[in-house]
Amino acid sequence: MTTPSAIELRTFTILDPVRADLLDVYANVRAPLLHLPNYAITAFGERLDRHGAEPGFATVLAYAGGHPVGYAYGNTIEHGDRYWQRTSPPPAERYTERPAVALKEIGVRPAWRGTGTARRIHDALLATREEPFVTLMVNPAAGDGKVQALYASWGYEDIGRSRPSPASPVLTVMVRAV
Repeated sequence: MTTPSAIELRTFTILDPVRADLLDVYANVRAPLLHLPNYAITAFGERLDRHGAEPGFATVLAYAGGHPVGYAYGNTIEHGDRYWQRTSPPPAERYTERPAVALKEIGVRPAWRGTGTARRIHDALLATREEPFVTLMVNPAAGDGKVQALYASWGYEDIGRSRPSPASPVLTVMVRAV
């Protein structure tokens, strides 16, 4: 049986030791979408490398039996960051006047969904952050809206829209207090 207590959470602030594990889980989590340019493994790898080199990078991976089953990662964004510049309408100054943490990716293998694993990974990632707010972008079509509803149940609120790249769908920008 898949249970959240059967996982070990590990936090890393350097990408290299866990890059392969992140790619492995990503490929499984996003398998139905990998044919789309924005979701291709190469596109994710490029984003991952860029994010891993940015200030405040941290990732939490969940392992079960020594195998990665889920992850979340993010980094610090400052006032004026392109993340905020692409958000429409412009976010309220209270979110952007101080550094925030941008949750760039979160994913859990299908067998581990519905076990609380994603929430445990999310909370572990935020547990040591000093930023007052966390923001994320979600495809409103993901899971027929269920993914966005899950984030709302975690306290995130919709503050706008963003299209991070030409290959990306229009995403909902959400934020909450850390």
